[in-house]
Amino acid sequence: MRLRDLAQLVRAPAALSVPGDAVAGAVAAGSLSARTAGVAAASVCLYWGGMAANDWADRELDAKERPERPIPSGRISPNTALAVAGGLTAAGLVLAGASGGRRTLATAALLAGAIWTYDVKWKNSPAGPAGMALCRGLDVLMGGSGGDLRRAARPALAVAAHTYAVTALSRREVSGADRTLPALTLGATAAVATQAAGRSGGPLPVLLAAWYAVRFGRAQREVLRQPDAPRVRAAVGAGITSLPALQGALIARDGRPLLGAAIATAAPAGAKLARKVSPT
Repeated sequence: MRLRDLAQLVRAPAALSVPGDAVAGAVAAGSLSARTAGVAAASVCLYWGGMAANDWADRELDAKERPERPIPSGRISPNTALAVAGGLTAAGLVLAGASGGRRTLATAALLAGAIWTYDVKWKNSPAGPAGMALCRGLDVLMGGSGGDLRRAARPALAVAAHTYAVTALSRREVSGADRTLPALTLGATAAVATQAAGRSGGPLPVLLAAWYAVRFGRAQREVLRQPDAPRVRAAVGAGITSLPALQGALIARDGRPLLGAAIATAAPAGAKLARKVSPT
């Protein structure tokens, strides 16, 4: 197994969209500290584990629809993928407990359960988008588990709504979509950006929320214009790599503008890496 094959299995560049969840949750909950870095690392491990589990669960479908992926192409065996998924999930739980204590570990366990349930049961059902939204919402709450979880609920809902839109699009990556779907997801993106901008957070949350809306919205507009599979895949990739801009807006809105700007820089970095290793 080559490193590049492993990076493709776990969608390595997409991990740049993950640490901002923990930071946004911690800032909102009033629990930002050095321990947040460990919680963010736990989130990355759980995310990568979920991506490996996704490909393991979808190996037969991918053999028909995406034979270039690591498992159907024969570059990684199903057993190896399952071992990677399990190992990363275990590492994420250990990191969560070590960094945040019992409350964080409990939230991480809920998140891990939701991730694996999504991969093996929800993904190809009508519950798929809601299941993935639940996972990302729990990821934000895990970041805020050391403080006031009620305050962390607002960024969790924003990230969950964004994730619902991205996942709804992703279900049409192979077949293409009709124009109703991108019209709906564009509306959701506008609503999420408006909520992230806030009312009294100053100009930076507004600018970052607008940047998020433009980055993701431009790709969705292309799907609206011509809803074929390549444009849908491009919009899904844009949704994943634009998430740090949304997280940055949420963090800046909650009183940490410089930190929000720093998190948002992962958006162009992720887009650049996505040209080498697909985030979807």
